Amino acid sequence: MKILIKGAGDLATGIASRLYGAGHRILMTEIPVPLTVRRTVALSRAVYEGRAQVEEMEGILAEDREAAEKIMEQGDIAVMVDPNASCRSWFVPDVIVDGILAKKNLGTEITDAPFVVGVGPGFTAGQDCNCVVETKRGHTLGNIIWQGSAVPNTGVPGNVGGYTIERLIRAGSDGRIEPKVQIGDYVEKGQTVAVTGGVPVYARMSGIVRGMLQEGAEVTENLKIGDIDARAEISHCYTVSDKARAIGGGVLEAVSAFEKMKDAFAVIVLAAGKGTRFGGDKLNAIVRNRPLYEHMLDKVQAFGAFPAFVVTGSQRIAEDAAKRGITPVENREPERGISHSLILGLKAALRYRPELRGVLFSVCDQPGIGIPTMQRIFNMALHHPGCIICAGNGKKTGNPVFWDRVYFSELMELTGDEGGRQVIRKHGDRLRVVQTDPEELKDIDRREDLW
Repeated sequence: MKILIKGAGDLATGIASRLYGAGHRILMTEIPVPLTVRRTVALSRAVYEGRAQVEEMEGILAEDREAAEKIMEQGDIAVMVDPNASCRSWFVPDVIVDGILAKKNLGTEITDAPFVVGVGPGFTAGQDCNCVVETKRGHTLGNIIWQGSAVPNTGVPGNVGGYTIERLIRAGSDGRIEPKVQIGDYVEKGQTVAVTGGVPVYARMSGIVRGMLQEGAEVTENLKIGDIDARAEISHCYTVSDKARAIGGGVLEAVSAFEKMKDAFAVIVLAAGKGTRFGGDKLNAIVRNRPLYEHMLDKVQAFGAFPAFVVTGSQRIAEDAAKRGITPVENREPERGISHSLILGLKAALRYRPELRGVLFSVCDQPGIGIPTMQRIFNMALHHPGCIICAGNGKKTGNPVFWDRVYFSELMELTGDEGGRQVIRKHGDRLRVVQTDPEELKDIDRREDLW
């Protein structure tokens, strides 16, 4: 797959090493003057050195699209100075990994690519990315978070060799940095290790200098400019760290799952009901200051890798869906019940991709359902082929419902307004439930249900 990694520092390079090792095509972006402390193990070094070797990878600076594509065709990693990741428009990545590690989101959106991974604090799965990978040292390092956020930034670095804040080297003043030691040098506590803006900077502990900014970089007072490692292992200065490998492993796991899903699943939204109990045009009723139907279409857009369809008799919904890249399927006979919509949607999906392994059916009057819940349904479907998977709370089950292709023929034979419930009753032993908040399961049937 084509993968865009925003950032090329040491942790982003650790992520790249996992993805590169798995055979993916990688483009990385950086700022004009990278401030990577552990630069000997960071591909960001290519920005000012032209190229950078880290273990088995080589990152090469690309000035433009043509150069970047040539570098990647030759099996190397292209690094571009592109703070806004504008290369996304021509690279059209399958996956974006935000590995900037700014402790906040600098502009990444869940719709920027078919699959978006946020690394560390500042991201929320289901809002600005599909998943988050934990970066805090400890038991959960490298975990994939499908709902929620990473542990907030504490401002205190992780414990390495028994030291935390002491191992950091920080600028004493604004100005240019003049390193007085090199990466790999052993230093004693109190030794001058750099000068910033004419002010000496002293080591606060003894050990090996594992990281130091490049000479001449402009820094601000208290900025992290170096790192000392009490373990004093020289090899640690030139190899990807355990932390970076763990984070990279989490990203690779998430990306590998996505790779298996992206050509296998589809999403179908049922939006053709007559709104009889509601007493009118339910799907255009205003919920949270927006038409009801828009809530579900927004969520479907977070799964850009999957072909998506909306079955509807509304011209307005059809036109809006088409603008979002969701294929409208016309239902001229809503009186035939939800089964008719289900069959129309399934036929359209199979015409588009006959080899589909499964389809997620969702309704358009359930505004509370969350992207993380939909994602967890897909995740469960990946690991449990042959099952029917739905959202639920306790013993209560509801929409969305994922159907494996083994049930397609039975779904095609449905009639009336009961939909797939009759198939679920027949195959109850194959039903799996993704537990979620009861608020997510509420649908809008009557006007009193409006939020």
